[in-house]
Order: sequence, then structure tokens, then C-alpha cells
Amino acid sequence: MINPGNLKVATQGDRAIVMTRDVNAPRSLVFDAFTKPELVKQWQLGPDGWSMPVCEIDLKVGGAYRCIWRRDSDGSEMGMGGVYREIVPQGRIVSTEVFDKAWYPGEAVVTVALSERAGITTITQTVLYQSREARDGVLKTRMETGVAASYSRLAQLMESLGTAGLEKGAAKS
Repeated sequence: MINPGNLKVATQGDRAIVMTRDVNAPRSLVFDAFTKPELVKQWQLGPDGWSMPVCEIDLKVGGAYRCIWRRDSDGSEMGMGGVYREIVPQGRIVSTEVFDKAWYPGEAVVTVALSERAGITTITQTVLYQSREARDGVLKTRMETGVAASYSRLAQLMESLGTAGLEKGAAKS
């Protein structure tokens, strides 16, 4: 049995972190959750206590995105953005990632790959840093906790959207 709540984090080569998570939803819906601002703002928040007042996405190769997170307790903000390098609808998104206040050197390249089997979508997110030192520095932070919390919210969002879709379908019958 697949455990959809299980985030796996591993290193790959000298510079990459690979995170894998299964979600009980079709990959078309998961792709939407990564690419539609109104959905991203609901789940990609990291640890509890953060919100995302700004999420702008120009979903095209060469298009930019920008997110700003706000800590509810003190109003402090963290901004990040990048440019889309590759978009395969429902399958793959490659983009750069640069934080306004860099907590690791340089930019990273993030690849999100989606595959679906029997209604379960596997998300494989690979983050390639400019150096081993940058990657290792990120591994020493609470990154894994924040990603796990975000993906748990994503799973809940997918469940609620799936249920809403079923209810709409039942109402039409």
C-alpha cells in the first residue's frame, strides 16, 4: 500500500536534493496546484504560521514567477522568484529559484516531475544547487520540515478538490 503522507528526501550527485511524495490525485490536478496562483497560495507555505500574500505566475518558457511569504507572528517577509525554463503540461516544470535575501549562494534549478499510476501522482522535485556547499547548507536548515508541511497541505487540498469535483458531479446527476 502506498503511503501518500511520506516525503522522501535524498541527495543526488554532489549538488542536488531530490524530494519525492505521492499524492492521491490525478497529475492534471497536481500540475494545476503547482501552476495556478490561487492554488499555490493554499499549500506552498512551509511550516505552520506562514501565509503567501503574493504569488504571481507567468506560465511560459521565459516567463517569471514571484512569491512572497509572510510570517503571521511578526509580519516578516521572505521573497523568491525565478524564470521558467521548461514546461510540459501535466508532466514537468523546470525553473530557476533565487531568494531576495539569499540563504544559499547563487540560484538553484528546480525540476518538478509528475507521474501518475492508478490515480496516485508521484511528485519528484529535484533542486540542483551551484555547489556542494550550497546544497549541504540547505540540508542543515529546516527545509525538510517546511517541504513536508507544504506537501501535507497539498495532499489535503487535492482531497478537498477531488471531493468537491465528486459533489459537483453528483449534483448534476
